[in-house]
Amino acid sequence: MRNGVHLITYANRLGGNNLEALRKLLEGPLKNSFVGAHLLPFFYPVDGADSGFDPIDHSMVDPRVGTWDDISALSNSLELTADLIVNHISRNSPQFQDYLKNGENSPYSGMFLTFGSVFPNGATQADLLRIYRPRPGLPFSTVSLANGEKVLLWTTFTSEQIDLNVRDPQGDAYWKGLLHKFQQHGIKTVRLDAVGYAIKKPGTSCFMIPETFAFIDELTQYARSLGLEVLVEIHAHYRTQIEIARQVDYVYDFALPPLILHALYNRTARYLKAWLEISPRNAVTVLDTHDGIGVMDIGATTDADGSVLPGLIPTDELDRLVETIHEMSKGQSRSATGAAASNLDLYQVNCTYYDALGRNDRDYLIARAIQFFAPGVPQVYYVGLLAGTNDMELLARTGVGREINRHYYSWDEVQEALTRTVVQKLLRLIRFRNEHPAFDGTFSLQTSPDSLLAIRWDNSEAWAELKVDFQASTMDITFSESGLEKRLDL
Repeated sequence: MRNGVHLITYANRLGGNNLEALRKLLEGPLKNSFVGAHLLPFFYPVDGADSGFDPIDHSMVDPRVGTWDDISALSNSLELTADLIVNHISRNSPQFQDYLKNGENSPYSGMFLTFGSVFPNGATQADLLRIYRPRPGLPFSTVSLANGEKVLLWTTFTSEQIDLNVRDPQGDAYWKGLLHKFQQHGIKTVRLDAVGYAIKKPGTSCFMIPETFAFIDELTQYARSLGLEVLVEIHAHYRTQIEIARQVDYVYDFALPPLILHALYNRTARYLKAWLEISPRNAVTVLDTHDGIGVMDIGATTDADGSVLPGLIPTDELDRLVETIHEMSKGQSRSATGAAASNLDLYQVNCTYYDALGRNDRDYLIARAIQFFAPGVPQVYYVGLLAGTNDMELLARTGVGREINRHYYSWDEVQEALTRTVVQKLLRLIRFRNEHPAFDGTFSLQTSPDSLLAIRWDNSEAWAELKVDFQASTMDITFSESGLEKRLDL
């Protein structure tokens, strides 16, 4: 993955409703702003039960947004990342519909996990309670086959998303075929969505167990054999992130967004600096994504043996952090999070990052500067690029909490947003991160009081330094240019 700023966007929500409009924007007003782009699911259909993360046909570009030729064309100017949705498939997929019709006689029957196939000897209450699921309740849905037989199937997320048996020959061929499709059309990086849930084993949590790590390693090696890099998406305790980072190309730094918020809210970088000392250096950094602002990533957890693993911040401070997000967003995030939203997320707060900072331009630019100076490759979500605010109308219309941060921007809306001072300054910061050679060098965290943060990058004679004063809510970016010290005007 090229070391510069990458965009995260849907194919149909930034500047128009298709890939052609997106390409026009990236080659026009946003030309030279990004070195790559993560295209969120553009598969058929893009508007399913989970905004593309429940594909009926994962190998097909939704014709409403374009074709594989459009993907190939975009890959000529930008490094592209695409999602491999490993864990599940839509209940409307041809494979699952064939299973519903033919049951065990379907050639795809082994692709789906019945209760009996996972628990051939039955399951105790303890077995079921041990299963980790990022939503309330157990991960099972009852379906009726054409012959009237009722079957209990594993559905980690919703009844519309049927979990796949990745170890079944058909399941194995499924994900390998998708990797080949990506490689053929210029995709450079594969984002493994929900891969932490892919392996089910009786008597375990069925989440990030040793067998999961083994599967991720197998998948990664296969992807690398095709010239693809692998980015793993896992919301988990920070130690898990550090562990998985050792065996893949990239892992998300999901701890960074809430820690930056904590630093800005509380005017101390104590916990943020502690994390920057140990965070994976092969990280992809974000402040916002198509999901909410993760909070479990910095919290405590319980190990398999029942012991408590401390988080990056104390539990009471994590609780206050969540409440402060709600306060800063004037209660909008509360209406989109947890029991207030249909997807009942237990590990994130649904809110734009700009609203989480009370729409404060200075704090928002400080947050972005910290992200760009942190170790890793930065990605900027399309709503965050435009300093977007919570879409309460879309939330009300869909009832889906995450849609609060998934606005559909028309071409005219984008042009208007690009004139805002905060957006112009962010674009200036993005181009600085892309162009200055210091960021290809060595990261160092300078010694400073808790109220201050000083980050420096050195690459031979080139250097860049960020200093943030959290008490004063100010920052200073200095850098080398032709042997002279310069200051970035923001």
